Amino acid sequence: MGCPFRDVTEMAQHIPVLRDDMVNAVMTDPSGTYLDATFGRGGHARALLRLLSSNASLIALDRDPEAYQAALDLSREDSRVYPKRGIFSELSSVLTGKSSDAFSGVMMDVGVSSPQLDDPGRGFSFMHSGPLDMRMDPESGESAASWLNRVELPDLVKILRTLGDEKNARAIATSVINKRPLHTTADLVMAINSARSKRDPRKHAATRVFQAVRMHINDELSELSRGIDAGFQHLADGGRIGILTFHSIEHAVVRKKFRDLVSPFVPRRLPVRGTSPGRATYVVKAKHPDSSEANINPRSRSALLQVIERIE
Repeated sequence: MGCPFRDVTEMAQHIPVLRDDMVNAVMTDPSGTYLDATFGRGGHARALLRLLSSNASLIALDRDPEAYQAALDLSREDSRVYPKRGIFSELSSVLTGKSSDAFSGVMMDVGVSSPQLDDPGRGFSFMHSGPLDMRMDPESGESAASWLNRVELPDLVKILRTLGDEKNARAIATSVINKRPLHTTADLVMAINSARSKRDPRKHAATRVFQAVRMHINDELSELSRGIDAGFQHLADGGRIGILTFHSIEHAVVRKKFRDLVSPFVPRRLPVRGTSPGRATYVVKAKHPDSSEANINPRSRSALLQVIERIE
């Protein structure tokens, strides 16, 4: 069953968001070692490689099998590229040899990519009928269908509210449970459309639900938080980490982690005089796409780039 609505984020081609802003902010040493922790199809990575010398190296990391294959393909074209398959929160377990060097820069482009949205077989999009999967790594973990067919009502309501900011969470969750079993994205869309709830005329009702379910299935907020810790841990002194996020809840996670690194919190009761020195400084505190980029690539409209530099 097709959906009569199109979300602009799903129509955009795979165009790297804030590409030049990201690579220019992260690049500190033309001969350094860099990590693209969310390689995808390599848009940011290729732009960075154009700025690097022949002595530099780039670790291309992704847990998505198709993204990893794209990284392998690029490594055959460019010997500076070292493909790695894994998740950025577990950097220490996937980095060996050259890739274990301290990084001059780390890039992370968080969330689902356009190629993933456009592939009906991955189950990320409500625009296409396909298996209700939504896993970033389809070879690992529980699928969206499996989880939705067993989750209890209170837990589903909580996920839709916290990860999707869905005001009609209870009505939609009740409809989803009543329509079980669910096997395809079309099944989930039908359940959402059957819910007795007020609709936002600016956005299809499935947008927030698919976002919330996807983020839960892939544990995206926890992965992001742990990934920031891991990426910063592997930065060289003077190295930079840049993170591109697309939803307010992701913006907030990065903002808090970066703020704690720049200005560590010290309880008032502790006998500490003066200001506790931070471990990082801001390079880009908050960068949004300009209107020209947003018009060319509608997916970029909600994007936020934040970059810090390690100073310890």
